[in-house]
Amino acid sequence: MMRASQSVPELVAAAQANAKTSEDCVSGILKLMDGQNGSDAQVKELRAATDALELAAVDIFSLFEARMQHHFRRGPFSRKLKSLLLESEQTDLADRVHQYYLAINVLKHGKGASYRELLNTPSSLFVIKPIEDIIADEAHAPAGLIDVTVPGFFDGLTTTILEAYHFLENR
Repeated sequence: MMRASQSVPELVAAAQANAKTSEDCVSGILKLMDGQNGSDAQVKELRAATDALELAAVDIFSLFEARMQHHFRRGPFSRKLKSLLLESEQTDLADRVHQYYLAINVLKHGKGASYRELLNTPSSLFVIKPIEDIIADEAHAPAGLIDVTVPGFFDGLTTTILEAYHFLENR
């Protein structure tokens, strides 16, 4: 249970610890499956660990937005943060914030404007899966439109959140 008084860095640290457990579970199952179709139990366990990672990503990004919204009067937090970062010549961080914002939108809402934007401007931060691949790959290794099981996805997300947090808190 998260206490309301926890700071963004504390919330991120807790999310990273939870994500590490899910990531370890995913890599263990994939190692056991060794490129083969897994048993029903393995596929089910893999799906549960993947779902846990997706939820952790959505939750930490949503908490970050909610905790930091006070820096902007109103309107879409991520767009305002991106604009402020660009004005401050923090283009790399602005780009990463925007990419992860789109990825989180896809995790929350599925295919739509954010998914199309990611397909049209591929990112090196994470793996976007075409719809056809998900349908074809369902029995092998279930994953959503954004592959949160790729090593570094969650670390990249939380590093970006912490950098944006420090930027907002120190300006």
